[in-house]
Amino acid sequence: MLGFSSIAKKVFGTPNDRKIKATRPLIEKINALEPEFEKLSDDGLKEKTAEFKQRLSDGEDLDALLPEAFANCREAARRTLGLRAFDVQLMGGLFLHQGNISEMKTGEGKTLVATFPAYLNALSGKGVHIVTVNDYLAKRDAEWMGRVYGALGLETGVVYPGQAEAEKKAAYAADITYATNNELGFDYLRDNMKSSLDEMFQRGHNFAIVDEVDSILIDEARTPLIISGPSDDRSDLYSSIDNLIPKLTEDHFVLDEKQRTVTFTDEGNEELEQILHEQGILPEEQSLYDPESTTIVHHVNNGLKAHKMFTRDKDYIVRDGQVVLIDEFTGRMMPGRRLSDGLHQAIEAKEGVEIQPENVTLAQVTFQNYFRLYNKLSGMTGTALTEAEEFAEIYGLGVVEVPTNRPIARVDDDDAVYRTGKEKLDAVVETIQEAHAKGQPILVGTTSIEKSEMLSDLLTKAGVEHNVLNARQHEKEAQIVADAGKLGAVTIATNMAGRGTDIQLGGNVDMKVQEALDADPDADPKETRDRIEAEHADENTKVIEAGGLFVLATERHESRRIDNQLRGRSGRQGDPGRSAFFLSLEDDLMRIFGSERLDKVLSGLGMKEGEAIVHPWVNKSLERAQAKVEGRNFDIRKQLLKFDDVMNDQRKVIFSQRREIMEADDLSEIVADMRSQVIDDLIEQYMPPKTYADQWDTEGLHAACVEKLGVDVPVVDWAAEEGVDDDAIAERLEDATEKMMAEKAEAFGPDTMRQIEKQVLLQTIDGKWREHLLTLEHLRSVVGFRGYAQRDPLNEYKTEAFQLFEGMLDSLREDVTQKLAQVRPMTEAEQQELIKQMQAQQAELDKAAELAQASGPDETAGTGPANPDAAEGFIEDDPSTWGNPGRNELCPCGSGKKFKHCHGRLY
Repeated sequence: MLGFSSIAKKVFGTPNDRKIKATRPLIEKINALEPEFEKLSDDGLKEKTAEFKQRLSDGEDLDALLPEAFANCREAARRTLGLRAFDVQLMGGLFLHQGNISEMKTGEGKTLVATFPAYLNALSGKGVHIVTVNDYLAKRDAEWMGRVYGALGLETGVVYPGQAEAEKKAAYAADITYATNNELGFDYLRDNMKSSLDEMFQRGHNFAIVDEVDSILIDEARTPLIISGPSDDRSDLYSSIDNLIPKLTEDHFVLDEKQRTVTFTDEGNEELEQILHEQGILPEEQSLYDPESTTIVHHVNNGLKAHKMFTRDKDYIVRDGQVVLIDEFTGRMMPGRRLSDGLHQAIEAKEGVEIQPENVTLAQVTFQNYFRLYNKLSGMTGTALTEAEEFAEIYGLGVVEVPTNRPIARVDDDDAVYRTGKEKLDAVVETIQEAHAKGQPILVGTTSIEKSEMLSDLLTKAGVEHNVLNARQHEKEAQIVADAGKLGAVTIATNMAGRGTDIQLGGNVDMKVQEALDADPDADPKETRDRIEAEHADENTKVIEAGGLFVLATERHESRRIDNQLRGRSGRQGDPGRSAFFLSLEDDLMRIFGSERLDKVLSGLGMKEGEAIVHPWVNKSLERAQAKVEGRNFDIRKQLLKFDDVMNDQRKVIFSQRREIMEADDLSEIVADMRSQVIDDLIEQYMPPKTYADQWDTEGLHAACVEKLGVDVPVVDWAAEEGVDDDAIAERLEDATEKMMAEKAEAFGPDTMRQIEKQVLLQTIDGKWREHLLTLEHLRSVVGFRGYAQRDPLNEYKTEAFQLFEGMLDSLREDVTQKLAQVRPMTEAEQQELIKQMQAQQAELDKAAELAQASGPDETAGTGPANPDAAEGFIEDDPSTWGNPGRNELCPCGSGKKFKHCHGRLY
């Protein structure tokens, strides 16, 4: 009997069906315009773009332009790429323009879909960012789709790590910019560490289209982006502690794989304390529970995590003497990405490689808060519906399932569950051999490098030729994926999320043509393509007869989306295909989530070795287990975001304040207000309101005025005068400080004084913000314990973070006032010494910002070895050899920067 909701869906359709239906009139309108746009010349397409821009500036809105803009873009794509967008692709583009996530199956042409909303929204001139999961895809898509935008008269840019400063600036200034999520996030942080507006790269956050949106906004959103600088070297402590972890037994700690935590037992703490005393790491008179032992406890906990929770070749690999993390969702290496809080150092100690210094945070942001900066956000993926609740709650994004251009013809088998891992692998090898014998291409999915290599060994013994794609074969990724659809091909892949290259039955024609032309450069390209296309057609037919691509997964991932992504590799564009999941009770997901009960059921059924249980109920049970894990991960991300929201509000205030300072020509009023507030605070501290004159600490006030305001005035005598109150003294102090600052401005010159004020303000804000971030990190790590006192940790964090922020602003006013009070024209010797110090500091900051978390250097440091392009006679440390360039002229060091942004900013 059908439920009420099922009956309602039959009558009214699902909400998704209604959204699809609502687009039909617009799609028909775009199709009706097609003959008109086909008649246009190539220049006519560009003229249309100019016409749309004019209409937009005359007050017409984007939605009114949509049918014509989409028709123009479709025609440009047809001419440049030979691709005429299907109606469902226009539909996907329409939902993206509306600020939704378009869920489109693998092979439906998402890369082309993005061009429609990107073109329409770029007409405003405010820029569009198309976000990809890796640099290869950013460059490929920018080059490929750039031909379409070029035909429409728009500029395309691509942002990547290690890019020259001028090139990166031009990429962000383009109409449409392709970049990875990491590079966008780091450039945002770097921009907010710059000291002038023309050094900044990003020009606002207008509209972003995120490809593989679930991977970027969900999977990668668990950890924030952090720009950090090195702290003190403590490698000896990490190594000493690493040596004692293997001495612990299973009684000394509790490992919870569900929660991904490992903690010491009471017995473990006692044993540990004794070993630490024996090794001389913990002083005899000190206990592990003493406050002084916090650092050692922190290091020991990290050592335990490194040994018990992180596995080599699954969570990380060791390459060229470095620990390189592996992305659990894509199986890719993440060079340069490091675990924070000393955990990466603990793993380095465990693996016996060089221990890099720990880092301190200079700036950070979560992906959630970065992408919420955009005025409009949208995304594309093959699998988003399972996370629709999170997209709606965190980002305000709706998920629309766009129908496929052709019906899906793939056969999805029920999961087969074996009792042991060995039985499962034997069955996998046997199934691969059967499919391989009839020429059916097979894609085998594994969850770790270790498992992919174990299966590879078994296939080698069985005499089955195959390719392996994991973090070790990362560089050959596109080629291996392109070959995976060839007749009889067997490909083992670790996590297939966001690979960006379609598996086409019979192989990828473009790749085959390129290979042939590389092998014989003198061959005629047209003849080569015709020959390969004929061969491909024959092979394609044979693969279809063999049943299409067979996706065989050897394990369930904790996220249903990852399983769906793997399954979706088969059956693209209406191709035949098959998918099957082979599981065992020893798999991580099965073992952690209730395999004991299932083991009893299987034993009760009297199953023989090598037999599997196959039933739709098993699928349902597994989906429920996966939903539990997904729910827990959502809670982790939500909690991370709640805490980061507190910091984000403060970050917005600081970053907007920095921007205002950089935009302002004259900051003397702001500086004067700060000075006035400091005077009021000093008066309140040393001459409290509602107190008598004999209770005032006038000597303390005098000392504070000398130290903080830089004025030596007779405060004690003023206070002794008849009828003088605190307001009168405050007024006299204001007059004295104003007179002093006016004299300084005259000595320096008004322009120089304004520059000094700006630099002192920016440097003080940056220093205070870095200290504040560190304080918030420490607060975050201890505030969880407030829960034991029945107090909500989040509320406690909010309250104390606000108090810390207020305190930071108070000390900022004091520091700026004090620094400006102490500044004075310097002697030549002092100038040279200061230049050296500031060059060293700036080089350190530039290095931290450039190399942060694998984002590669992107700025040319203004302080380095002599440049071959330097002016004749230029000596790095001798300002007298620099000549007398104007502030907007090129720097004589040969860096290519303006003097005011290079050596001139230090002088």
